[in-house]
Amino acid sequence: MSKKLFTNCHIMDVVNKTVTEGSILVEDGVITAAGDSVEAGDAQVIDLGGKYVMPGLFNCHTHMCMPPDPAVNYSRSDAQITMLALKHLRQHLNTGVTFIRDVGGMDYIDIDIRNAAKKGEIVAPDMQVSGKCICMTGGHGWQMGREADGVDDCKKAAREQLRAGADWIKVMGTGGVMTEGVAPGSPQLDEDELRAAIAEGHKVGAKSCTHSQGMTGIKNALRAGVDSIEHGFYMDDWCFDWMKEHNVFYVPTLAAMYWIKVNGTAAGIPEYAVRKVNATFEDHLTTFRNAYKAGVKIVLGTDAGTPFNPHDKTAYEMILMTNAGMDVWDALRAGTIVAAEMCGVDKTHGSIEAGKKANLAVFAEDPTQNLETVMNCQMTVLGGEIVYQA
Repeated sequence: MSKKLFTNCHIMDVVNKTVTEGSILVEDGVITAAGDSVEAGDAQVIDLGGKYVMPGLFNCHTHMCMPPDPAVNYSRSDAQITMLALKHLRQHLNTGVTFIRDVGGMDYIDIDIRNAAKKGEIVAPDMQVSGKCICMTGGHGWQMGREADGVDDCKKAAREQLRAGADWIKVMGTGGVMTEGVAPGSPQLDEDELRAAIAEGHKVGAKSCTHSQGMTGIKNALRAGVDSIEHGFYMDDWCFDWMKEHNVFYVPTLAAMYWIKVNGTAAGIPEYAVRKVNATFEDHLTTFRNAYKAGVKIVLGTDAGTPFNPHDKTAYEMILMTNAGMDVWDALRAGTIVAAEMCGVDKTHGSIEAGKKANLAVFAEDPTQNLETVMNCQMTVLGGEIVYQA
């Protein structure tokens, strides 16, 4: 039996929004006690020197197979893509991220990597994956997705992803920024097509997420039964009310827009992408603020792998959220316990409590007083094992 006591630390309780001094006892990768009166017994003692311990961070919108190039490159071999994915997963771990939801891989490499991680063949964050996104012919993501047209074809496409081992079904409800010739707000898969794909996932307990930026596509996806809205540039009170009633989560990916806007065409980003971002940037922030005010459940995801949006800056999304008006505790919860709830793993992940997996991220200062500290992870613990230390 492996026992460790992480002591002399401040414990970030994201459930009750408190910070307390204490210790965390871990046995065989699971937290058995956390608080101010935990005995070491025969455990290995790890003195954290007063640092602040959070639950390991979640990034619930990643593309592990994609590097943050100025423009998307679809010409790499599977071997090259796999090496990039492994590099990106290490970057996540080194920045305190212990769980990812990948929402668009290439050639099912994401599923193979998830399977290897589950078997302990590689060291990587815990993860859920979606295989290939399902899009209309020529629609957003067609270069790496499964093009499908009509109800029967969308149903078959979803079944193909499930057969391959996908945890989530990713459907493309609208156009997007990074596909030339399509508008972010334009509907793509229609409501019946979305419903067919989503229902196939729900039959076997697989949730669904939708790339949807325009309001018509978002409403189509909501009525079709989707479990999370990705990006969501344009939403109204009807959307918010529906999401709250049906427990639909919102993953705004503010970072994706931010990095394109601040780098621009001078950095090599295609003009069409910059133009689309500039046209929708402020509306996206307005929707985020309105969703937060309305009480929609908001989850941290960055869209890592889009231009200048790297896999080692997950925590910056929390800074962008607070800059847009979110309370700091709510931003921390978006990247921990609320994310765990969306992924259906909140019984085992997302907070520092007895019985949960010992996935921890350690920072030098109190994030509630200085949120910038989350950009400088000091230690990452995955299943009770230290996998990164500054």
